[in-house]
Amino acid sequence: MSREMDLGDALQQVVSLVVEFMGCDACLLYLLQDRELVLGVSNNPRPDTIGKVRLGLGEGLTGWVARERRLVSISREAYLDPRFKHFTDLPEDAYEAFLSAPVVVRNRVAGVINVQHREPHFHSGGEMEMLTTVGEQIGCLIALARTDPKASALDWMMAQARSE
Repeated sequence: MSREMDLGDALQQVVSLVVEFMGCDACLLYLLQDRELVLGVSNNPRPDTIGKVRLGLGEGLTGWVARERRLVSISREAYLDPRFKHFTDLPEDAYEAFLSAPVVVRNRVAGVINVQHREPHFHSGGEMEMLTTVGEQIGCLIALARTDPKASALDWMMAQARSE
């Protein structure tokens, strides 16, 4: 965070580090735009999903995390949770385990970060704490980017979606 870096690259690197550290199969970062959560970064990006998959606050597990500003951890059959919303474009919807934390900027939700495992996975206290901390650090990156008129996370995300 202390050196100059493109926000999009920084967010992609954070997602890659989370995947490496947690040994998960998927990490997705949603950013808040006009009261909707928009898929902005994924370790398995697909052009038809980045910038296009959207959830309202309270919609699906991701929207619930944003609305409630709380972590959620489901170790198996996350797709059976009554809060779950299925997207045909996201193969991660069939994954078993789900861990999600809010991204917070100055005490306001700015997004949500999700970690998913194909197989059942019990999330340890350390994993939950780490993802919460990552959400806070992403919030710091976004806050720093907001001070630079050239570096908007949402602008970057939409540019990525258009170029792919």
